[in-house]
Amino acid sequence: MTGSKGDIWGGAPQRLRRALLAVQEGGGVDLFLVGGTVRDWLLGRAAADLDLACSISAKETTARLRRELGGGTVVDLSGEAGEEAVRLVWRGFQVDLASFRHGVATVQEDLQRRDFTVNAIAVPLASLVAGGTAQPLDPAGGVADLRRGLLRHLPGAFADDPLRLLRGYRFAATLGFALDEATREAVSAGAAAINGVSAERITFELRGIFLASATSATLRLMDEDRLLPQLFPELYRGRGVDQPGFHHLDVLGHSFLALARMEEILARPSSFYPGHEERLSRYLADGEAALRLKWAALFHDLGKPATRRLPQDGAGRVTFYRHDCEGERIFRLFAERSRWSREQTAAVARLIAMHMHPFHLCNVGRSATVSARAILKLCRRAGELLDGLFLLAMADSLASLGTAKPPHMEEELRQLLGRVRELYEERIDEALHGPPLVNGRDLIDHFGLTPGPLFAELLDQVTAARVEGSVGDRAAALAYVAELLAARGAGEAATGFRLVKESQME
Repeated sequence: MTGSKGDIWGGAPQRLRRALLAVQEGGGVDLFLVGGTVRDWLLGRAAADLDLACSISAKETTARLRRELGGGTVVDLSGEAGEEAVRLVWRGFQVDLASFRHGVATVQEDLQRRDFTVNAIAVPLASLVAGGTAQPLDPAGGVADLRRGLLRHLPGAFADDPLRLLRGYRFAATLGFALDEATREAVSAGAAAINGVSAERITFELRGIFLASATSATLRLMDEDRLLPQLFPELYRGRGVDQPGFHHLDVLGHSFLALARMEEILARPSSFYPGHEERLSRYLADGEAALRLKWAALFHDLGKPATRRLPQDGAGRVTFYRHDCEGERIFRLFAERSRWSREQTAAVARLIAMHMHPFHLCNVGRSATVSARAILKLCRRAGELLDGLFLLAMADSLASLGTAKPPHMEEELRQLLGRVRELYEERIDEALHGPPLVNGRDLIDHFGLTPGPLFAELLDQVTAARVEGSVGDRAAALAYVAELLAARGAGEAATGFRLVKESQME
């Protein structure tokens, strides 16, 4: 912890700093840097934005600051956590100002009404006027807890704002801190109160946990402290649902382990799919891709409890037919309840719906060559999520250690990805994204067809034949369409093709 060796202002522009100090010197208000700004400074980190407490109305203080700056966008945050709060965004930099909480008179009282001791440290702006040295105020012992890497809640913190029940785990995940035992006990005792918090606020905290590298360990803590079942009741339907054969854990345990394995894969993807380093690195360069994969790993088997079927004669094996489709349906309900964006919902839902597809192709590959058409279908369905789908399959496989699991499952996935990528680069990419050999106008002009569902079917068949290598140019593609129509008994349409001059096919 470096403390005063760093710059408490972080990346705040000089003009913004001068404006804040001018508001402080103008009188009538005492300003204090607080919360994450001070915490990060003491940890030697640059603050992403500024948090301030005001001795008077935050709205009035913001108006003064805005006049000093000559502009800025104001967002009223009041009511979200029980105090008057305002956000000012100026030239891309964010300043959050809040009045003292619950109407208390001093900053020391305000700090005692905050969430955790490490966030209950303040630096008076008055101490920074004229280049003064920052003088932290620490009535709750937050500096000592920072040194110990400990998160301790303050008295009444969870009652004042139940979101703090979850926020502590977000801090644990992002800061690498531990929650003290008394705090964990308080969470366990009051976990149900999280249900009274808005979905948007919960989703924000969960996003921070899933963007961190310690998601799996953090969720395990939340499980032990009885908070996670309140947030993910769908997941806990898998508790005690045995799945003999490929698996050694119940559905819930397997889901937790799949997430842990996914984090291992994300940390070093090339170790699990050697030879694909550059492409996987590009895929994961966007942090959203890793975020989605973690959610998909945790939720990929949501549909198993509802689809579990026992053999009627007592023999055979337990089945979970179409659990991927049911899991997608359940997940979409969760995402809607959680106010997820349509884009994020669609991506994770598609990963869940497709998570068995690579395994189906591996099953085929044990007795026959996986066809080009089957690979094309996989690539079309997965689209930009293709690499993510194979990472998810690897996590699923690594989390399955049942006696009936094929002994070389992970190697089969590696070989399948190699075959898929080879065919994609040789033929599929061009077939899907290059100029088509035949288009809808050709179907009208050459075959007299009327636009409709048959168009898509015929064009898809041509694409598949092109990927297989049986159709390589326009003439061959038109001849292939004629064969398809003849096989369908299209009669006049197919006969009509035979009357087309050869020059029209060139």
